[in-house]
Amino acid sequence: MTDTLTVALWATNLAVPLNGLDAWAARVDAQMAEARAAGARLLVMPEYMSLQWLSFAPAGLTLVEEIPWMASQAEAALARLRPLPARHGIGLLAGTMPVVKPDPAPQEPPYLNRAWLLLPDGRAIAQDKLCLTPGEKSPQDWNLTTGNALRIVEWDGVRLATCICLDIELPALAARLAPYEIDLVLVPSQTAKLAGYARVFSCAKARAVELQAAVCAVGGVGRAAGPSALANTSGAAAYLPCEEVLGHEGVLASVPPSDRAEGAGPMLIARDLPIAEIRRLRRGGAEVWPGAWRADHVEIAPA
Repeated sequence: MTDTLTVALWATNLAVPLNGLDAWAARVDAQMAEARAAGARLLVMPEYMSLQWLSFAPAGLTLVEEIPWMASQAEAALARLRPLPARHGIGLLAGTMPVVKPDPAPQEPPYLNRAWLLLPDGRAIAQDKLCLTPGEKSPQDWNLTTGNALRIVEWDGVRLATCICLDIELPALAARLAPYEIDLVLVPSQTAKLAGYARVFSCAKARAVELQAAVCAVGGVGRAAGPSALANTSGAAAYLPCEEVLGHEGVLASVPPSDRAEGAGPMLIARDLPIAEIRRLRRGGAEVWPGAWRADHVEIAPA
């Protein structure tokens, strides 16, 4: 079993223009090399890292065409990333990208927001976003549909799950996850405003307490190209349960939020997530943690 795990969180600068998928994949390749050199076993990219592709999208693309166009690039983008984990010997959570949903129901939007976890052993594990923002759902905007499964992954002695942006804000989802004794939750996010960053990252820290697990969150920064010209305000953080032995305050490492960045964007190296110690705390060593507690038995009654 793994005692500690070092994770690299790349707050990607989405404002940097590129000239194609090869240039984009080369940047990911370089960041994986840097992460590996720093001792990381896993590199995590933000939600909608594919927004950077809009810098080389066809001229005249409209807002409602952004998702279909990005989805048309997804298969080729994934093919470029698939060899990288084996080459560098580390895992890659490749942010999220829109993908075509196979066999959508009648009247159902045909696109999903999907994260890919690519592992050195060759596995490529998909996680679809489970709860969408109003803009993601709107037929006049991105017009996506939701996934319906949260996947638990065993890798490198760690049990992990990926909760995409708004998904980490849902205590009901965390309550479903709690009995599975998750060691690490990965949170790729995309937030335009400081308020959105605060919601996602505050809830990520809460989930570290609620699940007695490590939670690593990262978002993109900078204004993306394309018709939406989305602003991106975010940072990166690794959260732990708030326990004395883990430093009381529940923050292992963080990069403060910003709406702009230099170069490729900051990469936080969250060193030595204390996986074994968190397991010990979860199995009876925590100060007050009640376990995978549910409120099904509690009556909600008027006063």
